[in-house]
Amino acid sequence: MKKRLVLMMALSMALAVPGCAMAEESTETAAETETVSEAAESETEAETDVKGEGVMTHDEYLAAETDAEVVVETYVQAKQSWWEDKATLYTQDKDGAYFIYNMPCTEEQYKELVPGTKIKVTGYKAEWSGEIEISDVESFEVEEGSYIAKPLDVTELLGKDELIDHQNEFVSFKDMTVEAAGQDADGNDVPFLYNYDGSGSQGDDLYFNVSSNGETYTFTVESYLCDKDSDVYKAVEALQIGDKIDMEGFLYWYEGVNPHITSVTAAE
Repeated sequence: MKKRLVLMMALSMALAVPGCAMAEESTETAAETETVSEAAESETEAETDVKGEGVMTHDEYLAAETDAEVVVETYVQAKQSWWEDKATLYTQDKDGAYFIYNMPCTEEQYKELVPGTKIKVTGYKAEWSGEIEISDVESFEVEEGSYIAKPLDVTELLGKDELIDHQNEFVSFKDMTVEAAGQDADGNDVPFLYNYDGSGSQGDDLYFNVSSNGETYTFTVESYLCDKDSDVYKAVEALQIGDKIDMEGFLYWYEGVNPHITSVTAAE
């Protein structure tokens, strides 16, 4: 996608890719038992996810008019960037996702917003080239609770109207085929481009094409989220046309579906 001007400067970047920690059974000490119990309580809270007073459900958030004030409780899944005391976050609860853009946040607060952290955010619903987000954030606060979303397989929803219902969620795509993304200076097909038009260089966003059921889609490695030193950036640079791959990432929207990919592996 074309970047917003406010983010074109060099950012202080913080990569946070979602993951799930598994609790091991243990009866050796009371402390271990208590830790497992706390984790179970946290998961139960996230699954029931009772909203506080004045807090919107995800359906109410979606139904709100653009530019309306919104109040949500949600959980950090990944951090895209921090710049000039403003943070951009991918967040989600059990019912859906919320992309939070340029939330006022000190660098110290930003470091504490690890994946799973529950936050209450008051801001305004906005739309940018099809992407629904929360911007002009007035306040946020950290609350008790933790939740990491499991990736939802949306492979079969590609090309269907229902796909947008999962906008900004953590999702997966299975058994996709790498297609040519463009051509190099010699006219040879290449599997990825730096920037959407091939005008960039290493360190810029990566754009690559993948197909499923005869249809081709453009996916992105967003360099603010996953920089050139990340595993996924290197994995895309190593792709070959015809490779079969599985992917995970966030279902971002820009003039249509534009997933921000955080993991690429060989298809199982």
